[in-house]
Amino acid sequence: MSFFRKLKESIASKTESVTKQFRDGLEKTRQGFVEKVADLITRRKKIDEEFYEELEEILIGADVGVNTVMTLVEELRAEVKKQRIEDAAELRPILSGKLMDLLRGDDDNSLKENPDGITVILFVGVNGVGKTTTIGKLAHRYKQEGKKVLLAAGDTFRAGAIEQLEVWGQRAGVDVIKQNPGSDPAAVMYDAVQAAKQRNVDILICDTAGRLQNKSNLMEELNKIFRVIQREIPSAPHEVLMVLDATTGQNALTQAKLFGEKSGVTGLVLTKLDGTAKGGIVVAIRQEMNLPVKLVGLGEKMEDLQPFDSQQFVHALFAGMIDEEEKAEE
Repeated sequence: MSFFRKLKESIASKTESVTKQFRDGLEKTRQGFVEKVADLITRRKKIDEEFYEELEEILIGADVGVNTVMTLVEELRAEVKKQRIEDAAELRPILSGKLMDLLRGDDDNSLKENPDGITVILFVGVNGVGKTTTIGKLAHRYKQEGKKVLLAAGDTFRAGAIEQLEVWGQRAGVDVIKQNPGSDPAAVMYDAVQAAKQRNVDILICDTAGRLQNKSNLMEELNKIFRVIQREIPSAPHEVLMVLDATTGQNALTQAKLFGEKSGVTGLVLTKLDGTAKGGIVVAIRQEMNLPVKLVGLGEKMEDLQPFDSQQFVHALFAGMIDEEEKAEE
């Protein structure tokens, strides 16, 4: 059975609405990346040096990352030799299969929960990446699952951050624990943990300050928050999620490296994937950071924050090619 057919069958068991969200959300990347690959394959029937060079350019242009692209193209060369492939069209399923392997990684990318009480999820990331929006959408997601959720407004430095979180809290129907702007974020966290205990909350989601990652006082602030939370709930935080804006491409990867190494990050959230043609950044991040991508933002709506799924991702990118293959088989 062909790779595309297998992929289609594995997707068939998944929720249609989620499949559609991935397809719609990755529309720009599909046009900017996969359609260019399809065009290259149509134009250059022969697999020669020029073919590989152009393929490298397309992949690097989609932000797949230079190191990853070099490895990927070397692997494709090896497959071409091994299978004695002459027609470029035969490379399509091989390329998509390799991308899926790169995305998959070994880790389980589901969000960890505390089996014995309150699950604490801490959000980190620089300003402007969509952190507050992501927190609101995740709160909504947990609420839909019947969980009792509470938010903590720990970003006390950015103008309007507390109000923004409150707006999302109202939309999701979730309370927000806050203090005045400029107050000590660790004190907000202490209040939030106490409130979570009193109210028998299942999930406590904490926002933190997102000033630039090169200021050492931000790391000190995070360490203080960790200590306060751990005094009250020793196993917490159960997740430290770093939010990255996919539209910033390689800059997001640099941020992840600078920030992630120091702040105990357990997973990544990529926002605004629907707004970029450079969705290959997911592949680059997956390869260059030893961290799972746990959630992806595929649009503006509450439901558009989805658990990352490598099969859905590759299926959404190669949807046009999958449809073509089906027509050819009919």
